[in-house]
Amino acid sequence: MKYRTFGRTGIEVSEVVFGAGSVGGILIHKDDATKREAIRRALAGGINWFDTAAQYGNGKSEEALGRLLPEAGGKHYLSTKFGLDVEKLEDTPAQIEARLKASLARLKRSSVDLLQLHNRIGSKAGGRVMTVERILGRNGVADGLERLREKGLIRHMGITAIGEAAPICEVIRSGRFDSAQVYYNLLNPSAGRAMPGSWTGHDFSGVIAACRASKVAVMAIRIFGAGVIATDERTGRESVLTANTGLAEEERKTKAVFDAIGAGEGTRAQVALRFVLSNPDVSCAIIGSAELSHIDEALEAQKMGPLPPEVLARLEALYGTDFR
Repeated sequence: MKYRTFGRTGIEVSEVVFGAGSVGGILIHKDDATKREAIRRALAGGINWFDTAAQYGNGKSEEALGRLLPEAGGKHYLSTKFGLDVEKLEDTPAQIEARLKASLARLKRSSVDLLQLHNRIGSKAGGRVMTVERILGRNGVADGLERLREKGLIRHMGITAIGEAAPICEVIRSGRFDSAQVYYNLLNPSAGRAMPGSWTGHDFSGVIAACRASKVAVMAIRIFGAGVIATDERTGRESVLTANTGLAEEERKTKAVFDAIGAGEGTRAQVALRFVLSNPDVSCAIIGSAELSHIDEALEAQKMGPLPPEVLARLEALYGTDFR
């Protein structure tokens, strides 16, 4: 396992992070024996970070980690997330603290290494969308997280960089957050580069550049596109988080990618992970696993290293034609 610097925190994080979310769902949908083995394999492979959220399995993911991580031993980092109802923000810091304490109870811990806002970020508040003012303003999210850090309940604070690129970048440039979970995969790498005019998809332009300038760690998420990139099998848990696309469109683009790449660079999931790790600005890639074999597959891909330049050039050509 190789390790990368986690922003300005001083932490060295494994290139691959164990994602305990609902799409892969191994810590939610499998029996405890399988969950134990998943954690064991991850640690044995050098993974030193586990990422979860209160909403994953309605707390089941946090509960599984709370039961099983202490058994596994070893040194590791743990992050979780909270979401807020933006229509009911009477006391944001108090609400964040209440959500964290509920997570800590499920995790059986007194603190976490990283606590992340799980809401979308946009220019207009509503539903799960939070504005810059509600994040950075007085008694907003940042103030609430800083108070938790002062109390020793969290070490670092982060955001989920989903929503509109401009306000996301404004939050990152504030310098108040240590990390951002950034949507980045081989179908939509817009967070890390300018895309050709013919490309279609949700535009996250400037997000990774803002992270680099502010020394904010980049945790790449959705690297498998909710599983669409990795496999043609469907679980019913596939969800599209971005605008200007849909499941059928993601499937079309995925087929074009692997028709162009061909065999020889690993499985589809391995190609997807190797693509993300080709970007030196990415601190780590969060993988979701449905089966134990998926962990082995990811660890092998990490050993294979970034994709070669000629493969990246084929992808570049596809972006210029919108995968046609």
